[in-house]
Amino acid sequence: MKSLAALFALSLVLAAPVHAELSPAEKRIAATIDAEQDRSIALLERLVNQNSGSLNLEGVEKVGAMMRAELEPLGFAVTWKPMPETKRAGHLIAVHKGRAGRKRRLLIGHLDTVFEPDSPFQTFTRKGDLATGPGVGDDKGGMVVIVAALRAMQAAGTLKDANIEIHLTGDEEDAGDPISQSRADLISAGKRSDVALDFEGLVRDGGADMGSVARRSSESWTVTTTGKANHSSGIFSAESGDGAINELARILHRFRTELPEPNLTFSVGLVAGGQEVSLGDGGIRASASGKTNIIAATAVARGDLRTLSAEQAARVKARMAAIVADHAPGTGASLAFDPGGYPAMAPTEGNRALLTKLNGVNSDLGLAQMAALDPLKRGAGDISFVAADVDSLAGLGPYSTGDHAPGETLELPSIARQATRAAILMSRLAMERR
Repeated sequence: MKSLAALFALSLVLAAPVHAELSPAEKRIAATIDAEQDRSIALLERLVNQNSGSLNLEGVEKVGAMMRAELEPLGFAVTWKPMPETKRAGHLIAVHKGRAGRKRRLLIGHLDTVFEPDSPFQTFTRKGDLATGPGVGDDKGGMVVIVAALRAMQAAGTLKDANIEIHLTGDEEDAGDPISQSRADLISAGKRSDVALDFEGLVRDGGADMGSVARRSSESWTVTTTGKANHSSGIFSAESGDGAINELARILHRFRTELPEPNLTFSVGLVAGGQEVSLGDGGIRASASGKTNIIAATAVARGDLRTLSAEQAARVKARMAAIVADHAPGTGASLAFDPGGYPAMAPTEGNRALLTKLNGVNSDLGLAQMAALDPLKRGAGDISFVAADVDSLAGLGPYSTGDHAPGETLELPSIARQATRAAILMSRLAMERR
């Protein structure tokens, strides 16, 4: 039985006479990617078998060295940018200088995974056209798509004129602090680019490949409430008030009933209340003490906020602040947002135009058109740090399932399909003037 990759290559050959816009160089790109599929899978296996959990600084740097070895022979000037001040390994930055005056592309991926060295899930395993392993899809599969696309462009002669800058961050899954410093190089690259392409995984909806023109933000918030620590028999009286826990419950209930709107989600992930409450480092643990016959003196809740635009974020935060400020009797409350966080990648006309160009590639390859993905169906990502400055398209990596959990599985033929799409899109963009 022919593999899915072979059938995909055959479909390209059969489609070529009908879709006359596929140039000889683009046909060469498709043929090269198919011929080198085993090479791509071998690279994927090596990357996956090197642990690169975000806090495994040595492992992340080793994966960076492996990617350097792939990119330098393609004519990229590669730099390792260490980040000891953010307590993370660093980032790999690679630059290919093409013809002056042509559009500059920024390619984004990441070296790290969520699987630290103490995870039991450590090894690449292949079963036919499926592969499992830590980061096999997110985002080591994405990095393999980048390499496969660039190798095919070199073989077809379309790489030499292409202006490309690649940023492979070493802390996408657990960003270094302060994030303004850990993302400074990426933000600067976005400001000097014309197009940003993100190689995190492809998302399917109803079995159809989708294009990502938007990603929502990711921010964390904390509500802290106070009350009068009196005997419980006086609760709700003018002297004792409502207590800190009731005040926190009031606020969270009003968030739930008054905040909902399209493309917004907010979640409470941690709650504690009592006579005394303390938050641990990083705000991911809390401890509380108290008794049933007292009015709680303090309570705290931490949660997540995701929005589709900076305007939506500002509006929702103002509403949250107003709810928090409307105290119940005898209580106090404050709202704070963690510094940093991931901004939104809003669905701009420029992003939609990029998807239209990708669908032009799909048409010429004989592939189905890709509709814009509902932004509720994917999380935040590094591309959001540049999306305010440059037209952006996400989800150019391969298709995987079970990301961030043991058993993460990649559909291997999607490497060839995504690399072919990306290489032809980048080759066409290389001919466009700034």
